[in-house]
Amino acid sequence: MAPRPRGAARRLSRELGGTSVAAIFSFRWLAACSSSTRALRPPPCGPRRRAAAAMKKFFQEIKADIKFKSAGPGQKLTDSAGEKTTKGKSPQLALRQPRQGPTDEAQMAAAAALARLEQKQPRARGPTSQDSIRNQVRKELQAEATSSNNPGTPGTNSVPEPKEEISPHLAVPGVFFICPLTGVTLRRDQRDAHIKQAILSHFSTDPVAASIMKIHTFNRDRDRVKLGVDTIAKYLDNIHLHPEEEKYQKIKLQNKVFQERINCLEGSHEFFEAIGFKKVTLPVPDQEGQEEFYVLGEDARAQPQNLARHKQQLLDAEPVRATLDRQLRVFRPSALASHFELPSDFFSLTAEEVKREQRLRTEAVERLSSLRTKAMREKEEQRELRKYTYALLRVRLPDGCLLQGTFYAREKLSVLFQFVRGALQNDWLPFELRASGGQKLEENETLALNECGLVPSALLTFSWDASVLEDIRAAGAEPAKSVLRPELLAAIEQLS
Repeated sequence: MAPRPRGAARRLSRELGGTSVAAIFSFRWLAACSSSTRALRPPPCGPRRRAAAAMKKFFQEIKADIKFKSAGPGQKLTDSAGEKTTKGKSPQLALRQPRQGPTDEAQMAAAAALARLEQKQPRARGPTSQDSIRNQVRKELQAEATSSNNPGTPGTNSVPEPKEEISPHLAVPGVFFICPLTGVTLRRDQRDAHIKQAILSHFSTDPVAASIMKIHTFNRDRDRVKLGVDTIAKYLDNIHLHPEEEKYQKIKLQNKVFQERINCLEGSHEFFEAIGFKKVTLPVPDQEGQEEFYVLGEDARAQPQNLARHKQQLLDAEPVRATLDRQLRVFRPSALASHFELPSDFFSLTAEEVKREQRLRTEAVERLSSLRTKAMREKEEQRELRKYTYALLRVRLPDGCLLQGTFYAREKLSVLFQFVRGALQNDWLPFELRASGGQKLEENETLALNECGLVPSALLTFSWDASVLEDIRAAGAEPAKSVLRPELLAAIEQLS
């Protein structure tokens, strides 16, 4: 029985295109025998050498024949490249049928298998250690600060954003503010410039009050403002307590404390000049040259009570900020009471609001290092609803009419109760407000609107206190259906 041909012999048979495996095996067997014979016997001489050379030539011809047949069919030099490629293709490839896609059953089985694999694979978990969480949030804060400081890269062609068309079905046209100095209604992008202009125009009538408003309003860093104001108050206290000492009647402008705490504040120089100081150049004792001083004038020295009053005004002053326009509106009963279409002002943030969010998030990162109770964590989770700056609230009254107003998202519930109470005829009667789902709202001084889930919009239900209704019915009367003031009912609108 002939030995079974190995893999190399079978491949060689395929390459030779029809040469039998037995013949190839016999060639290999002869070659092995000849090599072993040469290894055991002494070098051939004479006829033996000629026989070995003939055997070697025979095997070289076999190898050349194998290489020739494995190179493929022959080609003519006159054939073009396209014809060569066509002729070179195997007839098996030409007859190969196109592969068909998997059936619907196979696709469903594959999808089920992938779903099982995804369920078995563990989900990637976020950072668990406090250091990794702190580093991750710090990177986000740095990225937000970079984007806010560099709104546009120089050299790039920025396409102007198209103006947003105001929908006629908006619940409110936007968020508006009222300037406390002029009473003008302003948009959010107009309020800061208008207030600054109003303060500057106030210098012609009351320079002391205008300079105090400029110090507290134009300087955004509240800590620096407080430090500068306290230093100015100390100067004025020294003048009031030591009216006869000359050294307290003047202030050296190049003094280190003055430069670091006062000179950097906008409006500080205007305040000194408004209360009676004059800028004078005086020689410096034991030094060459002269320096500038603020010297208190004679008129101001004669009225020290005015300095004390101006000092108190400076300490008690607050920044001039535009107040939010509530945009109080009353609507007739409508099935669209719970439908709110809000403008973009309720969702976009200004640069100042973005900085405040960054500061709050930084404080949250610092709190990660301290242990907190469950109640503390739940309260902080509620405070995460800071993405909304404003809230639009509607109150459904007993007669079905709707009272609408705009609020800050962080305003307290007590502000909402005051708003509703101000629209009632009988503002002294106690009442209740309930949110969707029957949640009763308490007139609380600590809870904010966003902590109660009333942002960016909500529909509330008004009802009189139960004990009040019992007393009214016990007296043989019924509560009035209309609870709003007559002037509000005169301006009632149709909700669309």
